[in-house]
Amino acid sequence: MNNRRRLTGVVVSDKMQKTVVVEVTRTYRHRLYGKVVSDSNRFMAHDEMGCRIGDQVRIVESRPISRHKRWMVEEILQSDETAVEVEEAEA
Repeated sequence: MNNRRRLTGVVVSDKMQKTVVVEVTRTYRHRLYGKVVSDSNRFMAHDEMGCRIGDQVRIVESRPISRHKRWMVEEILQSDETAVEVEEAEA
């Protein structure tokens, strides 16, 4: 196993070709006040697997692919079947 960073997030946009936007949410406890805070970051990731909106994916660090892409989709952890059903109903 290599020492690249791996993050888990949800696909929020798949409108580009071979690129998805993945939102990674992390929760942590505030150091001073102790309140649970949730923080989210969005990463553009290279996608060869055909991810759809709502899929839970694991992304891994890679070399710079383009101006904004420094991540690749490693695997789809959970697929969102409701999006597939909606597209089939529209057709």
